Amino acid sequence: MEHHAPLVDFLGLTFNLSNVLMITIASVIVFIIAVIGTRSLAMRPTGMQNFMEWVMDFVKGIIGSTMDWKSGGRFLTLGMTLLMYIFVSNMLGLPFAVSLGEHENLWWKSPTADPTITLTLATMIVVLTHYYGVRMKGVKEYGKGFVAPFSFMFPFKIIEEFANTLTLGLRLYGNIFAGEILLGLLAGLGTSGALGAIGAFIPMMVWQGFSIFVGAIQAFIFTMLTMVYMAHKVADDH
Repeated sequence: MEHHAPLVDFLGLTFNLSNVLMITIASVIVFIIAVIGTRSLAMRPTGMQNFMEWVMDFVKGIIGSTMDWKSGGRFLTLGMTLLMYIFVSNMLGLPFAVSLGEHENLWWKSPTADPTITLTLATMIVVLTHYYGVRMKGVKEYGKGFVAPFSFMFPFKIIEEFANTLTLGLRLYGNIFAGEILLGLLAGLGTSGALGAIGAFIPMMVWQGFSIFVGAIQAFIFTMLTMVYMAHKVADDH
């Protein structure tokens, strides 16, 4: 069944209410996890504090593999936020999808299954890399990176920035969107009758498990590439 996006026009702009709803829900979930994990800190961590410390150590490992800690330590919070936010966003559309109204407007889905969201995230990351590159190296030193080792490299450096933005955003979108499409097809088969339900149950369970794995891997890849791009801009050895 074909689904549509619930759109509304406001001040000359068109907003996708499903995207607004889902990014808000993902943000609230990540905020709650962070608050619970840091509310009662103890020397011997348990429960959610243990989880938050594991996430911190994991992101530290990502940063340490891309740049020195002196340059990369300031990006720890960014990395943790990206990792948890993208993972939660990837998971939201896995259990079910909700469509309402006579036009079958799709309200509940993974926000990362929309290219607008993923490309916006990718653009934000690339802009941040330039911001910190200028802030940490200075305009003159940072600008040299676009013409080194030869001045004719400048156009290729600009193309590279656009390519990084597109690949970072579309990779995440493509993997999550494809997973939800297949789940939707299996769900449609499951509602076609008793035989369809029996035939779709096992493949759906298998794909649900695989989608969790894919969602986790994509959150890791996005965070890793973010730190790689940041290292290219701020680290002296790049």
